[in-house]
Amino acid sequence: MRNRPTVVLIAVLLSTVSLPISLTGASVALPDIGRDLDAGLAGVQWVVNGYNATFASFMLATGALADLLGRRRVYAAGLAIFAVAGLAGAVAGNIVLLDVARALAGIGAAAAATSAAALLADAFQGPARARAFSLFGTAIGVGLAFGPSIAGLLIEAFGWRAVFAAPALATCAVLALVPLLPESRPAHAGGVDWAGTVTFTSALLLLIFGFVQGPEFGWSAPVIVAAFGAAAALLAVFVRVERRRADPMFDLALLANPRFLGVCLAAATTVAVLVPLLVYLPSYLTTVVGLSPGAAGGTLILLTAPTLVLPLLSGALTRLVPAPAVIVASVAVVAVGAAWATVLAPDSGAATLAGPLLTIGVGIGLSIGLLDAIAIGSVAPGRAATGAGMINTARLSSETIAIAVVGAVLASTTAGRLADPGFTSGLRTVLWVMAGAGLVAAATVAVLVRRGAARAEPAARAYRGVS
Repeated sequence: MRNRPTVVLIAVLLSTVSLPISLTGASVALPDIGRDLDAGLAGVQWVVNGYNATFASFMLATGALADLLGRRRVYAAGLAIFAVAGLAGAVAGNIVLLDVARALAGIGAAAAATSAAALLADAFQGPARARAFSLFGTAIGVGLAFGPSIAGLLIEAFGWRAVFAAPALATCAVLALVPLLPESRPAHAGGVDWAGTVTFTSALLLLIFGFVQGPEFGWSAPVIVAAFGAAAALLAVFVRVERRRADPMFDLALLANPRFLGVCLAAATTVAVLVPLLVYLPSYLTTVVGLSPGAAGGTLILLTAPTLVLPLLSGALTRLVPAPAVIVASVAVVAVGAAWATVLAPDSGAATLAGPLLTIGVGIGLSIGLLDAIAIGSVAPGRAATGAGMINTARLSSETIAIAVVGAVLASTTAGRLADPGFTSGLRTVLWVMAGAGLVAAATVAVLVRRGAARAEPAARAYRGVS
């Protein structure tokens, strides 16, 4: 029973669905949290930003820790931290305690997510592994796609606290399966890059602190200027540390590969559009348009549902069109959808938003699995795990910073109330910026992947000549 792959698959899929629900579900609950806990916009933003920031910062470190201590052990520890933090958030009596609980939940989620993928890879081989990871990707898509609607229903039935309690309880059920899972660790595990982890995490948190608190304290306030300055200094230290390590957690040398760099840019750009909309659009729909939390969550399915279907079709599409061209097109489609979404207004219904939200969702869905495949294929086989970790870190860091920046813009346009007047104009401004940045990113990605292909062709010809 300990080595039965089915048990590993069940445990991993259950936990994998819970982690994105904790992110997208929390976004639907933000207006109710602010009212119930009498919290300002900055405090409420940390409910999402605290979770995302620690999730992004600790993924690579917890992955290395799992290799040292054992994947099952770190997986169990991550689940336990996530469950305890979720239950603590569900009973928090003030916004500070809730924010701290969410930051801890992000650390647990990072440990569980990285260890889950490793456990899955060890449990399955050959075609079975491909099918298992296909289900793994689908589980992530289910969590993202239905997280807002599930959260809306939970809020209407039990209140906002259920949004944190439900994933925590589901994780407790997974913990019951942990004794049945096999332990695994690589034969030659590297060490944990604590210096890189501390400098990267501190820089990311200070950067987010500056964006979140800037509208409240004032952008020229000494503490905000110091936060941005310290973040820049720590990032410089991080780069120096990573260049000197023999086994860095973030291999900067991979960024010299144009194709890999282009894929990371595409991944970062698409989530920088998707995730801020998942966070702030539910608040707009409930506070300005007047929808119920359930209806707002249901509307968000237009944005996320394509991520369930299109990853299966993108593989077939790449038989007709080169995969890099699909990636460039997907970024451009996301940018067009963001521009189209500027039609939103206080009287917008699902019919008005269906076109732009589905367009953005199509762009995300076409690229969501393809990006990882191209990224891993762009690096040497021995560095595949590092490449996968880097693209995921790029995604999480980008979406975390994007949420903070969008929140800062909306805080300025709405005087910290996330309500009209100001909410509509602020969102439109954000969407136009997203559209422009997306088109620039699409053009840049096209140049990078073409340069990477040109660099790879002589090596490919040489290989064919030798063989």
